[in-house]
Amino acid sequence: MDLPSAGPGPLLRSGLLAAGVTDGELRRLRRLRELAPLAAGAYVVPDDPRLRSPESRHALLVAAAVPRVAADAVVSHVSAAVMWGLPIWNTRLDRVHTTRPRRSGGVRTGRLHGHTAPLDPDEIRWIGGVAVTGPARTLADVARTERFEQAVVIVDAALHRHLVTRDELVAALDRMSRWPGVPAARRVITFADPRPESPGESRSRVAMARLGLPVPVLQWEVVRADGVTLGRVDFAWPEHGRVGEFDGYVKYGRLLRPGQVPADVVFSEKRREDAIRAEELGMTRWTWPEIDTFTDVARKLFPR
Repeated sequence: MDLPSAGPGPLLRSGLLAAGVTDGELRRLRRLRELAPLAAGAYVVPDDPRLRSPESRHALLVAAAVPRVAADAVVSHVSAAVMWGLPIWNTRLDRVHTTRPRRSGGVRTGRLHGHTAPLDPDEIRWIGGVAVTGPARTLADVARTERFEQAVVIVDAALHRHLVTRDELVAALDRMSRWPGVPAARRVITFADPRPESPGESRSRVAMARLGLPVPVLQWEVVRADGVTLGRVDFAWPEHGRVGEFDGYVKYGRLLRPGQVPADVVFSEKRREDAIRAEELGMTRWTWPEIDTFTDVARKLFPR
């Protein structure tokens, strides 16, 4: 059966019925798994590529929710972070977050978390026809309501992409005065840094701080005695003669040049690492699973 185009969002029951699809046909399409339910009254085809990542799936949930919320509701919190294209790590994305400029009347259902809070017009932006909180307000809300590590991942990325400045974040928190979570948010903003280039690097920074390791220099250029730059490392402790790298699969994909395959990048990285080790710098690498505890990595970085 030919279905109408969903456009940027999911297929909505109202649109399908208007296009002549009956409820019986919808039930049959679901039974045959030619149509997958996303939320009540919202569907996608099972092979929709937007289902492959939590962020793009959540953006579909936002598109499904917006027509059903109050006219003055603005997409906010982690949902707005998704709309701004920021990476999300270990944060629930099963509910769409919105904010209405009211003192009361918040609601929480299985698919929607409706907040109520003061919201000035200059804190609202539009993305693809959807009203969302601006970057500074979004990140202030995220930093107030999410756990420290999860919030740092998002705020680091926003700073790295020049989506917002630290001064703008501080100003956004100042406007919130005595709102819940502001002290925790200030800790996130103070710790956040624009130099990490991935969630893995941001999480590594949190892990190092948690274990009391010396504060690293981020994105440090390794320069040979004759002035030749050997490369840049994610983390460095020059005074200790130690450097560290977070190894993420995404990083290798990012380093691919036209005509290269991943093996080429791995070989190039090995040569770079050998050159750095030749400068009598101890190199330690770690992967995603090792960040959770980080104790083994810490022992390699600073052996006793």
